[in-house]
Amino acid sequence: MFIDIAKIKIVSGKGGDGKVGFHREKYVAAGGPDGGDGGRGGSVIFKVDDNLSTLLDFRYKKKYVAAPGEPGGGKRCKGKDGADLIIRVPRGTIIRDQKTGQVMKDMSDSEPFVAAKGGNGGWGNTHFATPTRQAPRFAKPGLPGVERDIILELKLLADVGLVGFPNVGKSTLLSMVSAARPKIANYHFTTLVPNLGVVSVGEEQNFVMADIPGIIEGASEGAGLGHDFLRHIDRCRLLLHLVDAAGSEGRDPIDDIEKINAELAGYSEFLAARPQIIVANKTDLLGDDRESVEKIRKYAEEHGFLFAELSAATNQGVKELMNLTWHELQQLPPVFIYEPEFVEVEEKAATENDWTIERDGDAYVVTGAWVDKIMGSVNIDDYESRQYMDRMLQSAGIYAKLEEMGIEEGAPVVIGEFEFEYVY
Repeated sequence: MFIDIAKIKIVSGKGGDGKVGFHREKYVAAGGPDGGDGGRGGSVIFKVDDNLSTLLDFRYKKKYVAAPGEPGGGKRCKGKDGADLIIRVPRGTIIRDQKTGQVMKDMSDSEPFVAAKGGNGGWGNTHFATPTRQAPRFAKPGLPGVERDIILELKLLADVGLVGFPNVGKSTLLSMVSAARPKIANYHFTTLVPNLGVVSVGEEQNFVMADIPGIIEGASEGAGLGHDFLRHIDRCRLLLHLVDAAGSEGRDPIDDIEKINAELAGYSEFLAARPQIIVANKTDLLGDDRESVEKIRKYAEEHGFLFAELSAATNQGVKELMNLTWHELQQLPPVFIYEPEFVEVEEKAATENDWTIERDGDAYVVTGAWVDKIMGSVNIDDYESRQYMDRMLQSAGIYAKLEEMGIEEGAPVVIGEFEFEYVY
């Protein structure tokens, strides 16, 4: 099954918590704090795998979480870093931020991309020892990982794209000039997925050609199969626009050209401006009647397109078309690579004013990013650590606000994961 777009959630690993520990050794009195730092959380990293050609794996698994860092140990031992999570994608996959739609990375090269960095590990109590606080009984918790919703969009990497109505001979042409073996039959929508083939026109002279499933009128608005695969010709430097010169299905070739170009313009103005070679195919069915071919040639010249004629079924004119295609590619810029647009917005540092107090029955619930940060580094069982908490909450005006709200002695106060009775 060919899947070329997927939505997933990625979460990097949380940093390990710092350790509250003290040196214990025979004949060593008052060894002092020796709690180690927590390990860094694992990052989420994308890598290109050329053995993949679809995003099928992401249809069944939607959430990817990296390993957390391990907490610090005694004897100043740092916790083990969490393992990075490697996600493999096909070459040509574009990673977008789901919220903004901005491009984070175009996975067209072989460089790995860190989409979500793991959280840093917390400090052990060794860092908090001072001449006046020689036995700190608290440490810092590890920072949380990054959680992000992203869109994976596969855009094939091809120099040349074959476009045209269904059953005009695109698959036949690709099978004649490359080792690709797309399904070929005399009915519409034989090709249900894009096919790639490498075309060689000489020693070290080759290019990649993509056969895009038949585009029909209304494709840019969602009609037929072609609309699902228009994205795959975004990167193509040159389009070979095949038409049925014999009109074997009762359609006018000129009308076909205009309808397909209208669909390209409806999808993207950049795609509509892409260089084209108009290719009159199935000329073997015309016999001596050249009127249709000359009509297509005249139309192409009037609209600034190159023109070629061939019979893909009999191989007539195929070599000449490939040589013309190679010559045109030498004058065009390389395959288009999307530049990153996404700029990560750093969260504003929490201040002493980032908190709120709400009544929940008899209890007073204090919430806020700053409060969570303070309480995360408090050891509620340690007297010195509780004194630090009291000083911070008082300086932030939380106790004054509680008294303003009429709190009574003994009333429950909930701050983060902790609950205690209020004492004047």
